[in-house]
Amino acid sequence: MSTPDAFQLPASALEGLGTRPFGVYVHVPFCATRCGYCDFNTYTAGELGSGAAPEDWLDGLRRELDLAARQMPGAPAVDTVFVGGGTPSLLGADGLAAVLDAVRQAFGLAADAEVTTESNPESTSPRFFEGLREAGYTRVSLGMQSAAPHVLRVLDRVHTPGRPVEAAKEARAAGFEHVNLDLIYGTPGERPEDLQSSLDAVLESGVDHVSAYALIVEDGTALARRVRKGEIPAPDDDVLAADYELVDAMLEKAGLRWYEVSNWAATDAARCRHNLGYWLGGDWWGAGPGAHSHVGGVRWWNVKHPARYAATLAGGELPVGGHELLTPEDRHLERVMLELRLAEGLPVEALDADGAGEARRAAEDGLLSASDLAAGRAVLTDRGRLLADAVVRRLVS
Repeated sequence: MSTPDAFQLPASALEGLGTRPFGVYVHVPFCATRCGYCDFNTYTAGELGSGAAPEDWLDGLRRELDLAARQMPGAPAVDTVFVGGGTPSLLGADGLAAVLDAVRQAFGLAADAEVTTESNPESTSPRFFEGLREAGYTRVSLGMQSAAPHVLRVLDRVHTPGRPVEAAKEARAAGFEHVNLDLIYGTPGERPEDLQSSLDAVLESGVDHVSAYALIVEDGTALARRVRKGEIPAPDDDVLAADYELVDAMLEKAGLRWYEVSNWAATDAARCRHNLGYWLGGDWWGAGPGAHSHVGGVRWWNVKHPARYAATLAGGELPVGGHELLTPEDRHLERVMLELRLAEGLPVEALDADGAGEARRAAEDGLLSASDLAAGRAVLTDRGRLLADAVVRRLVS
């Protein structure tokens, strides 16, 4: 059997530890049902059987975080925690309190730590949110996707259309200042008036953060099989662009401004600090089955299945399924790809000579702001946001 040191962070990765944002991501792999569009590492009770209970997962999580702390001597207290999935709210407030306790015991939490959990509106309640606040959570992200029943049916979402707004209000009543609602746009059969109704509901809820994502048909999902059989059409690029413009216009008018291509916040304090850590090249330990991590230019990922995850940790090993040392070229590409998506953009000095030349041409094409470029930053225009991936390719080609 391998020793716990089978995966060992090199000394180079630990240099500068604490000078970069440091977060912990916890992956909860459990779902009550599987949504047709989802390709995340999730499992229903029927798929898992009795081989991987939540209690085994939580025991494994504690062990992984303990081993993580040994890998990172002198690590700073955690700035941000994000519990995602899957459906973390299936653990209940007590289970999520235990998750946060495990992080706190392994690394400690900064005094102003941002602590977020995703939640399915159907598995929440006023008492659930009160329990989260008592446990130390500061932020909640709720899956809404749409307010239109026929759109939810295409996505195989099981919540009732009005429940996400009710849940958001319950979270705010429990004392959560920062609440996010997730939307998906571009679902086949969704009309502009459906999306507008969804946005009206979001704004009526009073949340201070919105994430809105174009529907992507991922290989291997139930949605992909339906598209392949011709049961429903694939998302249309022109419709997606029009939908994005509608989302941005309505949120902007309501005082939520974009700070990342797919994210809008009412204030700077409402921005998701954990995700900003990803986009700005921070360090994070991803704990849980299939979770990805990055520290100092080293990236690794855990084994996917919860039973193997728990068994590996029970044997004293980190459950690492693979790892890589990012090359300077890798890190440059990722920096351009991620920072360019932010409202503040990317320093032009981060580009090589060819990239800087392409930035000037992109500004001439209306994809980057000419005034920001003159001030030394590559910032996407409204049109550039619609073509963000293409702009990245130009700047790194």
